[in-house]
Amino acid sequence: MAYNPKSLHAEEFISDEEIRETLRYAEENKNNVELIDAILEKARPRVTEKGTTCAGLTHREASVLLSCEIPEKIEEMYALAEEIKKAFYGNRIVIFAPLYLSNYCVNGCVYCPYHKKNSHIARKKLTQEEVAKEVIALQDMGHKRLAIEAGEDPVMNPIEYILECIKTIYSIKHKNGAIRRVNVNIAATTVENYRRLKEAGIGTYILFQETYHKESYLKLHPTGPKHDYDYHTEAMDRAMQGGIDDVGLGVLFGLELYKYEFAGLLMHAEHLEAVYGVGPHTISVPRIKHADDIDPSAFDNGISDEIFAKICALIRIAVPYTGMIISTRESQQVREKVIRLGVSQVSGASRTSVGGYTEEERPTDTEQFDVSDQRTLDEVVRWLMELGYIPSFCTACYREGRTGDRFMSLCKTGQIQNCCHPNALMTLQEFLQDYASDETRKLGEACIREELAKIPKEKVREICRDNLEKIRQGQRDFRF
Repeated sequence: MAYNPKSLHAEEFISDEEIRETLRYAEENKNNVELIDAILEKARPRVTEKGTTCAGLTHREASVLLSCEIPEKIEEMYALAEEIKKAFYGNRIVIFAPLYLSNYCVNGCVYCPYHKKNSHIARKKLTQEEVAKEVIALQDMGHKRLAIEAGEDPVMNPIEYILECIKTIYSIKHKNGAIRRVNVNIAATTVENYRRLKEAGIGTYILFQETYHKESYLKLHPTGPKHDYDYHTEAMDRAMQGGIDDVGLGVLFGLELYKYEFAGLLMHAEHLEAVYGVGPHTISVPRIKHADDIDPSAFDNGISDEIFAKICALIRIAVPYTGMIISTRESQQVREKVIRLGVSQVSGASRTSVGGYTEEERPTDTEQFDVSDQRTLDEVVRWLMELGYIPSFCTACYREGRTGDRFMSLCKTGQIQNCCHPNALMTLQEFLQDYASDETRKLGEACIREELAKIPKEKVREICRDNLEKIRQGQRDFRF
C-alpha cells in the first residue's frame, strides 16, 4: 500500500514499501557528505522571537543519518543531539517506577515470559489491598509517578480491574507520599475503554509496537488478541479519539532489523502529528533482555551499545519535542551515555515482578525481564546529581492541563522550561526533605542553590524560592 501518513489504516501509515524504499535511499546516500550536512543543518535549533525551535527530521532524512558510518559525522550527530536535549529539556531527568498489577495473559508472544504457555512462571494478580501496599512501598521510596503494567487477559484483567487499581493508587496518602500521575501500559483496547481511562485521570497511555515489520509481528505473536497487527498498530488512534492527550510509542529493539524499526517508529510519530496535530508524548527504547523462558540470543537482531546510543541520539534529533524513556533494562553505564544524548525520563529502583516492592527479597519468579540497574532510588537520585542533572518528580503539566497540543505549543518554543525547571527543583526538595539519605540531601541542597540562580525570570525565581521554603517547613498544600 502507498504511504499515507493521514490514513487511519495501519498498513498505509506504516507502509512496508515506503520503509524498504527509505532503507534503499539511506544505503545509497550513507556516504553523501553534502546531503548529510544539509540534514544536520536542517535539524539544528534556531532562536526566533518566539523562542528556540527545531525543524526535526522526516523518517527518510533520519534514516540516512542512521546508515552513515563516517566517524566524524557520527560525532556531529551526538553533539547535535546533546544540543537539542539541552535546548528543550535542560538538565532535568524525570523519574518514575513501573507497577506490575498482574501477569495473567492470554497472548502467545514468543519474547515475553508472560506468554500463555509458560508453565514455569508463577501467575499472580494483586488485590486492591496488595495494590495499596505496593503503592505505600513506592511512596516510602519517594516516587510520585507510576507506570502500571498488566498482561492481556479479559477475564483476569478486565478494564474494570485496571480502573479500580487506578482509583486505589490515587487514593493512598501515606505520610507525605502521594502518587500524582499514573501512566498506563496495557493492551490495545476500544475507544470507549480509552475514554474510561481518560476519565480515571491517567497521564500517558503507553503501548509498545514491539515490531513494525508485519510478517515478523505475526510470527512473534502467533496466538491471542495481540496477533491482530492492524488492531494493535491503530491503538494510538483509538486512544486519541477517546480523548487521551498524551500517548507513548516504543519498539522492542532486537526483534527485527533495527533500521526497519527506526523508520517505522518515526513514521508512526509522523502519522500522529499529521492526523491529530500532536506527535507522541514519549518514545521508549527497550532492548530485548533475558527473562524466565526467554533467551535473547534466540533473536538474531540484537544491537550493540554503540548502535543503541546512535538510535537514541537520532530519535532526539528527529523528534526534538518528544520525551524519551529508558528503563532499568539497561545498565548504569548505558543509561549514563544515552541520557546525555536525549533521554529525558528514567525509571529508578524498579521491580518488574507482580508484588515486587513489598517482598523482602527481590522476587524473580514473576519478573517480566531481568533488571540491569538494581540501585535504590536514593542512589539513582544522587548519581544523576553527580552527573549534573536535576532529578525531577514533577507531575504539574498533567495536573494543570498542560497536555497534548497545549504542552507541545510550550515545548516547541522552549517556554516549557519556565514551568519545568522550577517544578523540578521543588519536587527534588520534597524528595530531599522526606526520603533522602544525609549524603544525598547535602548534595541536593547544593544543587538546588546552584540551579535556582539559573532561573532567568526574577518573578519565577522568587515564587520558586518561596515554595522551597514552604517545603522545608513541612507544607505540602500547594500545586506546582
